[in-house]
Amino acid sequence: MRRSLLTVAVLVITGSLCGLGAQENLRGWEDFDFANSSIKATQIQSLSLDDLKILRGIVFGRHGRIFKDPAIRSYLEARTWYRPNPEFQNSVLTRVERRNLDLIRDAEANKHEQVQPGDMRFYRTRLLTRKKLGAHSGAEWLVLRSEIEAIHGKRFNDEPWLQQYFDERYWYVASDHYDPKRLSDIEQKNLQTVAAAQKKQRNLKLSPGDMEFFENKPISEPMLHGLSLYELRLLRNEIYARHGRMFRAAWLQQYFDTQPWYAADENFKDEQLSGSDKQNVETIVKSENQIHDELSTRLIKRTLLEGLFVEDASKMRQEIYARHGKVFKEPWLQKYFASLDWYKADPNFSELSLNDVEKKNIATIAAYEKKAVSAMSTIEG
Repeated sequence: MRRSLLTVAVLVITGSLCGLGAQENLRGWEDFDFANSSIKATQIQSLSLDDLKILRGIVFGRHGRIFKDPAIRSYLEARTWYRPNPEFQNSVLTRVERRNLDLIRDAEANKHEQVQPGDMRFYRTRLLTRKKLGAHSGAEWLVLRSEIEAIHGKRFNDEPWLQQYFDERYWYVASDHYDPKRLSDIEQKNLQTVAAAQKKQRNLKLSPGDMEFFENKPISEPMLHGLSLYELRLLRNEIYARHGRMFRAAWLQQYFDTQPWYAADENFKDEQLSGSDKQNVETIVKSENQIHDELSTRLIKRTLLEGLFVEDASKMRQEIYARHGKVFKEPWLQKYFASLDWYKADPNFSELSLNDVEKKNIATIAAYEKKAVSAMSTIEG
């Protein structure tokens, strides 16, 4: 107990000293006119990573932005000039402020020992390594990967929380005509590196995007272990997409339209699939059906959920309801399930139709989601 109290005391004192250090190092910057005057890289190169983060907070703080990051929030709340504004929008930032933020953000990314969400613009012309990527939560992996595409304006309409995340980034400009071919060779390689690192952390043998290696080679059921239902669906449909299939389900068509290798072929017919491709589809379908059955008949273990993205876990939970015909209020979620052949909407759905196993599995997944969402809430970008 005494040791724990000592540890807490040390942390409190260290935090206070860091705060005092930041106040001293940044005292002059509080009077700087970021809206009209450009800073130079040489002016901030000696600042610590903590100081750079607070400096970024000052730029936004002049407009009242409210931060989730406790260090930035505490610093700003101690300033007499700070006026919190819940209605803050990035549109109030001037071009000069945006350039200054770019410079600060690049300096932060350069000092990070491991890549963090918000760093990918720094790596537009720099190759990532697995060592530099380090370890991340499922939400962070998705943000890192999506950030490379968001830089070029990609929208994430089927993942509302992710779209909101990028809408809140000062540099993001959504495009109705995102073209994955605009990604440079370095960005393409970085996407592959992020995907490979995330797959390794989750101990996956396969993940969406890998079916090009199995066009003439069968996959086995053990290779699919650890994938969510959503990922299995992407993997299965990827086999068809690599032959140019066009999809009726909007979310699938949108997904494959953003893949650099996809070339639509309106003449392709599903019955043309043969050999290993046909066998691999059957193998994936078998794994999907097994997970379907287990959602209603066997208790889910937390190990099955670890590493899943927030939206993957959420879709798995909602799938239990969808199997009983629940009609969903969220348009994007209703469209997703309506695109699946087995879904039959039932306006009279009641939770009374759920069995005890389903109720317990819903609770287990919901608990995991809360943990994942909590991790997501700490990402400032």
